[in-house]
Formats: sequence, C-alpha cells, structure tokens
Amino acid sequence: MTPATPPRPISAVDIEVARASLSGIVREMQNSLFRTGYSTIIRESQDASCALIDTAGDVIAQHVVLPLHLGAFPACCRAIIAAYGGDIREGDAFLINHPYDGGSPHAPDMAVLTAAFHEGRHIGFCASIAHKSDIGGPVPGSCSGSARETYNEGLHLPAVRYQRDFRPYGDVERIIAANSRTPELVLGDIRGQLGAGRLGEKRLAELATKMGIEKFEAAGRDLMASSEAKIRGAISEWADGRYEAERFIDDDGVELGKPVRVHVVVEKRGDRILFDFTGSADQTKGPANIRPPLVHAAAAFCVISLIDPHISINAGVLRAIDIKVRRASICDPVFPAPVNTYNPTIHAVVDGAFEALGSLVPSRARADGCSSRSIIIGGRSTTSGKGYVQYEIVGGGAGGRSGRDGMSGTNVNQSNAKIAPIEIIESEFPTRVKRFELIPDSGGSGAYRGGLGIVREYENLAEARFSIRSAKHVIPAQGLAGGGTGRVGDIRINPDTPAEKQLPTRYADYPLKTGDVFRLETPGGGGWGDPAKRDPALVLADVAEGYITPAAATETYKVVVERDGAGWKVDEAATSARRSA
Repeated sequence: MTPATPPRPISAVDIEVARASLSGIVREMQNSLFRTGYSTIIRESQDASCALIDTAGDVIAQHVVLPLHLGAFPACCRAIIAAYGGDIREGDAFLINHPYDGGSPHAPDMAVLTAAFHEGRHIGFCASIAHKSDIGGPVPGSCSGSARETYNEGLHLPAVRYQRDFRPYGDVERIIAANSRTPELVLGDIRGQLGAGRLGEKRLAELATKMGIEKFEAAGRDLMASSEAKIRGAISEWADGRYEAERFIDDDGVELGKPVRVHVVVEKRGDRILFDFTGSADQTKGPANIRPPLVHAAAAFCVISLIDPHISINAGVLRAIDIKVRRASICDPVFPAPVNTYNPTIHAVVDGAFEALGSLVPSRARADGCSSRSIIIGGRSTTSGKGYVQYEIVGGGAGGRSGRDGMSGTNVNQSNAKIAPIEIIESEFPTRVKRFELIPDSGGSGAYRGGLGIVREYENLAEARFSIRSAKHVIPAQGLAGGGTGRVGDIRINPDTPAEKQLPTRYADYPLKTGDVFRLETPGGGGWGDPAKRDPALVLADVAEGYITPAAATETYKVVVERDGAGWKVDEAATSARRSA
C-alpha cells in the first residue's frame, strides 16, 4: 500500500497573506458596525469590537479596540458550541450576554455570532460584542452601581439562536424589546452587529476559496502558534523573578468607604509567566466583581503592551500567559454575584500587574492612569416622548513613564472607547454641556508628569434619572519612581450652590430635576520620577499651556517662572537656588 502523502507545509507567504487578510476582515467588520450603529455608544464612543473565531472557539483574529474581549469572545463562543454544537448550519446566528454562562464582561455587552461556511463546511464564527444602551433592570442603562446580584443588572440571555437560514426568530427580538427602555436603539445595534457578521462570513469564505480550505485552516493554526512563540520568546529574555503589587478600588458601591484590594504576584520562569491573583479580596456585595476570562485578557493586555502592541491578536497570546484566581474572590465570583461595574476593578488589575512587570522590564514601567468612568442619564424625550439613555464614557489622565508625559483627557489601559462630542450629546439628548476642559495641576508631578483630568459640566433640560460608575475619587492614581499621585475625581450635583450634593464614586438613580447642573471632574494620572528633576523648559511649557500653575512650578518642580511680556520665562538664578537647596 502506498503511504499517504503528508500535507505540504504552508509557506511563510501564505501565512502573511492570511494574517493581513484576517486583520483586514476584522477591521472591515468593525467599520461596518461603527457606521451602522444606532446608539451613540457604538457610533461615537465605539464601545464594541469584532473577531474571527475557529470552530473550536479560539480567536484567530481580533483588531484590538477593547482588549478584554480577547477573553470574552472564546467564552461566549464555547457556550454557543456547548448548546448548539451538533446543530449549527449555514445561515445561523446566535446571541449571548450572560457573564456566567458565557463570557460577556457584563450583561449590556451583547455578543452576536454568525456561523461562517465554505462550500458547505463550517469554518468558524464571525463575532462582535457591543454595549447596549439599556436591557432593563432597576435603573436606566442597566448598570446599577448598587446592584447586589446579577438579577439587578437587566436581561440575561444564555446562548440563544437568533437566526436560522438567514431568517430572524422574531420571538427573541420581541423579548429583548419588551425588556428595554430604548428598544429601537438596542434592536438597531443588534442588527448592525448581525450585518457586520454577515459581511465577515462573505469575506472569510472568499479567503478560504482564494487560499484553499486546507491552507486556510492551517494558516489559522500557524498564526496562533506564531503569536504564542513570539510572546514566549520575548518573556524568555527577561530575568527570572517573582514580584508582587496591589491596588485598591474606592469601594464596591454597596459597602461605601470600604476599599477593595486587588493583589497580584507575577512569577516568571524561563518562557512562562504566571499572574497569581489569589491574594485579592473576597467577592464583593456590590458590582465590582470580574470573571476569570477578563482577568486573563487583562494580563495578556499588559504583556502585549510590553512586548509588541502590533502583534497578531489571537488565542496564541492567551496560551502564552497563565493566571491563577481564587474561587469566591473578586477575580472569580460565584453566581449570582453582581459584575456590572467591573471596569474599575480591571484597571486595578492592570495597574498592579504593570507595577510588578515594571521590575521585569524597567524600561517600560509606567505610573497609574485615571481608571474609567461612565455617566448614565435616562428619561423621556421632551420632543418624541420616547425613552432615552444618555451613556457616556469619560476619560482623564494617563500615567507618566520614563521619557514621556502621560496623555491628558484620554481613556487609558484597556478602555479604548472615545469621549462623545459635545455636538452629538446636545443634539440627541435634553442636556447642555457648560464646560469641557482640562484641570490644571491634576496630573501627578514628576520628571515626566501624569496626564491631566478633565471637568465636564452639564445642565439638565428635563427630569431624568442619573447614575455614575467611576473610580479614583478616594484613592488616587499612584506615581512611580518618586513621582506624585494624580488628583482624585469628583462628582457633584448643583455645585457651588446651597443645594450642592457630592455623590460617591458609584451611585445609582439620582433624580435630576429640570435645570439641575452636575459636574464631573476626572482623575489625573500618576507622575514618573522626581519632579525636581523635570527639565525647566518642560515646566515652562506646561505653565504657558495652563497645564500647571506658576505656584506648582515653584513649590513642586522647584522652577521659578515669571512674566515676560505676554508670556513666561524661567528665572534661572532663582531656579538654581531652589533646586540646589
């Protein structure tokens, strides 16, 4: 008997063709989703991402908009495979948003997956995860900062079939619509995700035809192996060691004033690296908990940031990194522990991991950023009478690092969503933005200072219900290598009036009256290095731009500036005297 001819190895050219093509398909899917999104959350903030997944549930391509979805996609897909694995055919589409049965970060992040086929053969899934404006629950926006269980967080869908033979199951849409304050937006966004998935199917089938199915499937395996090898190769060049760090979030939204600990030990041996979070706090009563798929993705984000931000993002990255979590802890809660305000906890995971990793790769060390926050206002439109939800993601200051200041007025770490433009907010919602500016002296001082936080002040033009999910209003962004902490955040209703009220970091369902004003001040990033060693020319530029005040230049940076006509100049003699003293 003639032995079977072994399969020809796939060439390096084929792999590069596959790499570029898969990346292009994902980007095209994302552009389609952002263009067709109904809500400002998707159209403007771009709180969504897309991926291509193989038939085993492994991500073969994801263009990183939201890095946490690298862990969420496979968990969602495997839940669908577990439920429908023997009955998936061309024209199928599925929905899932359950954080425990699947892997959604929280219930508003709904995943839509379509089954991709080539000549009758199932070759994978085209997937997207996108935040929904409202899926029910006790507060508009479905993100109650005081939720005590997932049942307080809106409608939860396990893996359900959304379409068969390209035809929708109307019952599913009716159930979703009946549980949302903004049904048109939610269904419109889901259909936009579906359209992006169908586009991905078409492009994936075209690529399989172009390459041949054997090469196509081999390329997916090789790309995952290549990413894993690249990560392991870089890790092997780092010195072995064991380092630990911890961060605290202000509170969990229920037990106010009680900081919550996130502790990480990073242990590196050879080409393996382990992130151990077993020392973190027990699961919280409030919605600060996070699920292990997100912890894994956050650790991967940190490693990618230190090695190569342009690496191909796929399941190979996760395979190169190990995590350890403790059951019933904040990093591995037991159902139905609430999870909807998970992002501040993830930022604590990332900041702590970066500090520990900074001992392994000192040249890439960086100070803490501003974490994340969102404001949610819900009510009835004064013109149409329909329900609306104004959901905004608002950034602050990034941490300084060796050789560079932190960016100002930006989202940081894994939060890549954009701040919605004032013109969009004022044209779509009954609100007026009165201030939107950087806060002087809010960045942590340092040889390289932290980025500045921002103030955003609104006048409410109709009765509404207000919620906030924020961080670092009590515990600031830490500096590094002698750098100062960033300024903490703040949220006040009717500031500078007798009716002024300060809200805690997380708050659910404050009743806003017509004419009420609320002001959000976001945290600044931590500084890096001794501020007395900052280049006086940089200090002078900061004063001229209004980033720091002349008083801070003198007291903190030991640089004396004085007026020079319409501008500023450094008093060299006085500066030298202060710095030498």
